Amino acid sequence: MTATTDFGGSPIPRGDQPVRFVRADTVAASPPPSSEVGPIAWIRHHLFTGPLNIFLTVVIAALALWLLPGLIRFLFIDAVWSGKDREACIITEARPVVGACWAFVAERAGYFTYGSYPIPQRWRVDTFFVLLGLGVVWLLSMRLPRKDLAALYFFVGLPIISYVLLVGVPALGLPYVETTLWGGILVSIVCSAVGMVVSLPLGILLALGRRSSMPAARLFSVTFIEFVRGVPLITVLFMASVMLPLFVPSYLQPDKLLRALIGIALFASAYMAEVVRAGLQALPKGQYEGAMALGLPYGLMMRLVVLPQALKITIPNIVNTFIGLFKDTTLVVVVGIFDFLKAIEAARIDPRWAAPTVSTTGYVYAAIFYFICCYLMSRYARDVEARLAKADKR
Repeated sequence: MTATTDFGGSPIPRGDQPVRFVRADTVAASPPPSSEVGPIAWIRHHLFTGPLNIFLTVVIAALALWLLPGLIRFLFIDAVWSGKDREACIITEARPVVGACWAFVAERAGYFTYGSYPIPQRWRVDTFFVLLGLGVVWLLSMRLPRKDLAALYFFVGLPIISYVLLVGVPALGLPYVETTLWGGILVSIVCSAVGMVVSLPLGILLALGRRSSMPAARLFSVTFIEFVRGVPLITVLFMASVMLPLFVPSYLQPDKLLRALIGIALFASAYMAEVVRAGLQALPKGQYEGAMALGLPYGLMMRLVVLPQALKITIPNIVNTFIGLFKDTTLVVVVGIFDFLKAIEAARIDPRWAAPTVSTTGYVYAAIFYFICCYLMSRYARDVEARLAKADKR
């Protein structure tokens, strides 16, 4: 008998012969098209997606080609990297072109960092920086355990240790250092760190008070927030540092730096309260009703249900407030406190470094410092947002 064949003339197995309809071997995956992956695809999808995008790309590229060569030449090629005084950074016949005077920054780096803090005691400032960095990494890194101990260390232990280190306790062998000798990066970091640490919890309390059903708490919160937000930070610092001593006996007057820290913390708290309140209002009403239906008291409802979601929503605004606060600490100069920018101002007028490019180099150094700090804060916020957004994906 003739075997049955398919349309191609091949015999069709019958009887006990196995019938196969699926390939036994795996087909190798084809590479993605070159138009969808790689640097060329990225450029096409991000820089040349439409007429407006193409126009902006061309304009920005032209500006970069116009500015970058001169900037690179000033900052690196023609820069002066070593020297002891202005002679290294002035134009002479042997050096007709002079770029950035990094020798000035290198020679004054200690003053930019510590101010007039006594040189033999600067190890205490370095220890403070290390302890602060450890606390930040431990508290913010998701890979490190025991966040409860990290919070206890950062919010309770570190302030006490920092005060002992920076101010000094003679009984412990640490000489007393007046805050009038503090300056530079030390003051900028202390002011911004205190403002950030105090403003977030105090801002949360003020935001909850503004939404409270208790008239006294609501009136106090609204009055404080609107009054502080209605005046500039310079006014708050001026009142705390200049006007307050006129109404308080001399023996009750706090330290000048402490007055500035209190003013910065209160000012930042008012803005943080509005940021948190925006997150609270963005939550659906069902979240509150669901928590109350479970029988949760007000404290647990806020701690376990409401605040985690509200703070998640407002992460970009919180980080934006922190970045603004970090840069606004330069305003403490109006009350006679030598922050980082004031230290550069004081150093650049030194006759020993009176050269045309000294001021520009100092301000470039400050810009690099602030950019790095602000970028790290922004980058961490984006990573946190990306990690938390995974729960919202379906």
